Amino acid sequence: MEKIKNQYICSLGLTIDLIGGKWKLMILWYLIEESKRFTELKKSIPDISQKVLTEQLRELESSKIISRKVYATVPPTVEYSMTKYGESLIPILNDLCEWSKKYASENNIKI
Repeated sequence: MEKIKNQYICSLGLTIDLIGGKWKLMILWYLIEESKRFTELKKSIPDISQKVLTEQLRELESSKIISRKVYATVPPTVEYSMTKYGESLIPILNDLCEWSKKYASENNIKI
């Protein structure tokens, strides 16, 4: 699991440590509208392994960007949702999505 440092030379360094990598933005994208269980996230992102999804969720939870709620059921049900920090990323995620669509359109890339 990544460690968040106490000091960065650039604010983007912290951003990369918090939400960088191959999967974190996609995980957050799928949590925008509603809480999701692990299996729902896995189905939404089929190329991610269970191990990596677990690691990424733990890192996002540790960074207080998402929260994990465990229900007292058998077997236990766990749901992930955005915290206030996660919700503050929604406009940024929407802007990144629009930027990607425009870039893809201008460069003949299918999305």
